[in-house]
Amino acid sequence: MLKKGKFRIAIDGPAGSGKSTIARMLADRLDYVYLDTGAMYRALTFVAIAEGIDPSNGDALTKKLHTLDIRTMPNRTYIGERDVSKEIRTPAVDTLVSQVCAHPSVRQEMVRRQREIAGEGGVVMEGRDIGTVVLPNAECKIFITASAAIRAQRRAAQLESASIDYDIEELERDIVARDTKDSTRDDSPLCRAEDAVNIDNSDETIEESVQRIESIINKVINNLSVDV
Repeated sequence: MLKKGKFRIAIDGPAGSGKSTIARMLADRLDYVYLDTGAMYRALTFVAIAEGIDPSNGDALTKKLHTLDIRTMPNRTYIGERDVSKEIRTPAVDTLVSQVCAHPSVRQEMVRRQREIAGEGGVVMEGRDIGTVVLPNAECKIFITASAAIRAQRRAAQLESASIDYDIEELERDIVARDTKDSTRDDSPLCRAEDAVNIDNSDETIEESVQRIESIINKVINNLSVDV
């Protein structure tokens, strides 16, 4: 049961839409827990690469996942006590994470963990299937998107700040390819929930997007009453 005044906010969208940054800022302003579900899948992908686990082998990935303590917090992702925040954002992980995400057994375990975190509310959770699969009863759902070209530019800025080499044209191609993989996979595809508010922030700064979404969230929360 939700704690009084604590709601579940689901933010979905494709890679590079700015949803992670926006969700972090919203969680901070609301004093909510922030959960980057994509980072959880990225952490497993990083381990698969490091240990030579075939990303097409769902059984092996799921077995490995059950041994991993993956924790996320604003700007940081840990596997056990190891900070892997930078390692999970490399192009190598970008290329394989959609394949790792596609396995139903992997998703089942990740969703179980995510729902457990969201159980009492007071959470801003972002990913690709939060409003449709992970938290279909979330009190507020937002779907954020932007053009592929804009998203590639944003990704390039992230890589540059982390001193990681990139090719802007390749980044855009990878984003388009990942959109296709994520939206056409059989299990929990990327799609907008029917009751989600659609936000295209191609022509907005992050702060402008946050302010617009914060206004939407406040309107939704103000119209809700939750039993203790």
